[in-house]
This record gives sequence, C-alpha cells and structure tokens, in this order.
Amino acid sequence: MQLFIDSADVAELRAAAASGLIDGVTTNPSLIAKSGRKMKEAIAEICAIIPGPVSAEAVATDVEGMLAEGRYLARIAPNVVVKLPLTENGLRACRTLSDEGIRVNVTLCFSAVQALLAAKAGAYFISPFIGRLDDKGVDGMELIREIRCIYDNYEYQTNILSASIRSVDHVRLAALAGSDCATLPPKIFAALYKHELTDSGVEAFLKDWASTGQSIL
Repeated sequence: MQLFIDSADVAELRAAAASGLIDGVTTNPSLIAKSGRKMKEAIAEICAIIPGPVSAEAVATDVEGMLAEGRYLARIAPNVVVKLPLTENGLRACRTLSDEGIRVNVTLCFSAVQALLAAKAGAYFISPFIGRLDDKGVDGMELIREIRCIYDNYEYQTNILSASIRSVDHVRLAALAGSDCATLPPKIFAALYKHELTDSGVEAFLKDWASTGQSIL
C-alpha cells in the first residue's frame, strides 16, 4: 500500500520524505490556508520535494470553474493531481479533465455507489473518508471493502486512497481491506514506527552489548 502525507507544511513534508517511505502528498484548501502560503507557490515546492502524486484541490463549484482551476493546477508541475469533490459537477469536470490526460482525485466519498460513479468518470484516485464515517457511527472500513469489491468486479483502474485516517489501526485495516493508498497526518505516519516491544527490545540489546565492552568499529 502506498503511503501519502496529508499536509501542506513544507517542513513536515521534508522530514517525512527523508524516510524514503512516502509515495505522495494530499492537500486541501484548509491545509493550504493553515500554511499561510500562496497556493501555486506551496504546491510547486511540495511537488519538488515529493516526486509522487501531489493532490491540489480546486475550489470552484461550477463545472467551468473546476475545469479552469483544474487545468491551471495541473500546469504547476507534472506530478499534480487535481482534486475535485464528489458532486455532480465534480464528476462532470472529472470526466473532461481525465479525457484530457489530467489525473483527478475525487474526494469526499462516503458511499460505494459514489465510488462507482467516480470510477466511471475516469477518476485516478477515489478518496473515501474513513474517520468521518466512524464519527457518525458507521464502519468506515466497510466502505473500503465494498469499493475494493466493486472495482475488482468490473476491473476499474481507479486507485482507492483511504483518507480521514485517525489512527495506526486505520492504516492496518485499510491495508488489509485492499486500499491502494492511504493518506496520513504526519503524527500518524510517525506513530507507525512505534511498538513498545520494539523499544524494550532495542533497550535490552544495547544494555547487553554495553556489558561486553566491545565496539563494532
């Protein structure tokens, strides 16, 4: 499963990229606003840090506005993926942009039939929001399983990008459910390394090694 970072903070992204484990980035208008940067400037810098897909979101709500913004965003860098909402206008714009060779991430997906429509519209990514469904008392991971089944049944090439990840367990379950990608807040990515038995094991090994008085070099 590919791992993306959900952030527009350049320092956070540089630190994550240094791990060699990050495959892409997702941003949204809220993250761009939080960064305090001009959108074009921020996306261009992020695309230079992370060579994989970088999602940049249009904010227009009408088809023509989405198309204009989507084309503009796609020109910033070759690894930009245009992010559009899962609305009727968003899917109409997705169909046009996809036909033009521009990759589209259809976001704010909350049902399997929405994901079916996105695949038919040519979406490159579909972003189901797991955590927000969980907040409503709905099993968000069941949505990932349903989308995986539908896409496999009909050989749709749209990639499932699990979003609204709230925990390390969400990452585990998304991988088990067959999600192609997951986009994580930096703190969740950092937590993937952690396990108390790993920490205690390292501590024990180092203590035993120190007792030998040896040096490897």
